[in-house]
Amino acid sequence: MNDFTIGEARLEDIPALVTLLAELFSIEADFSADTTKQVKGLELLLLAPDRAVIKVARDNHQKVVGMVSAQLVISTAQGSPSAWVEDMVVSKEIRGGGVGRALLDAAQHWAKAKGATRMQLLVDIENQPAVGYYQHLGWEATQLQARRLFLD
Repeated sequence: MNDFTIGEARLEDIPALVTLLAELFSIEADFSADTTKQVKGLELLLLAPDRAVIKVARDNHQKVVGMVSAQLVISTAQGSPSAWVEDMVVSKEIRGGGVGRALLDAAQHWAKAKGATRMQLLVDIENQPAVGYYQHLGWEATQLQARRLFLD
């Protein structure tokens, strides 16, 4: 797909972003779609531009066809901010056309501008297309294993 632009998400994009997240969560075993939670999370990201961003790809009709979010954390290992990348998804119909790379490049540019010296993300190890995709783009595997604890 050559006819797309990359920009920052807006509050009015939330319904389209929720649809993309539902597509992403349908292929990730650790997550499930919950519109109420996704709307709340997207609002929190969009209302914190000093520490978070959602980049979107729009087709030539201005329809949102992809997204990626990034948030800053402080890395004691780096002695600087680090960017956590999440919610990387491109509509299934247009994957393979450079949209994902453009979204990640935009997130990287934002992270560098915010002083980040590293970006990191989690990838579902069962999702071999995603594992291969990030490897192809130069993302290095680490020895770390993700753990979680719900505080609800």
